[in-house]
Amino acid sequence: QVQLVESGGGSVQAGGSLRLSCAASKYAYSSDSKTWFRQAPGKEREGVAAITGDGRTRYADSVKGRFTISKDNAKNTLYLQMNSLKPEDTAMYYCAAGGTIAWWSLLRTSSYRYWGQGTQVTVSL
Repeated sequence: QVQLVESGGGSVQAGGSLRLSCAASKYAYSSDSKTWFRQAPGKEREGVAAITGDGRTRYADSVKGRFTISKDNAKNTLYLQMNSLKPEDTAMYYCAAGGTIAWWSLLRTSSYRYWGQGTQVTVSL
């Protein structure tokens, strides 16, 4: 059973930065695709940034150039560096893990089997 635990959320002013972490249990393989999703109140969960087992990355248009996804396979930890934060980035952020996922479906919620509980990010003006 794969367990994912997010941390690093918080409140920040617009223009600020946060770094989210997602610690995975030993059963999450480094070859798995892993992705950060977010869900704002009243909105659907959306894919933000994904990283494949071989390190390729994919981003939602809304965060390109501001967010960076990375991972440390030795620590079994996924990261999301978020810079130039905007109020519209306010949401609960979740990490998700799956097996080998097709490039075109990396940012789709239906592609992932394992989910963390989420960490709240609030950006104020």
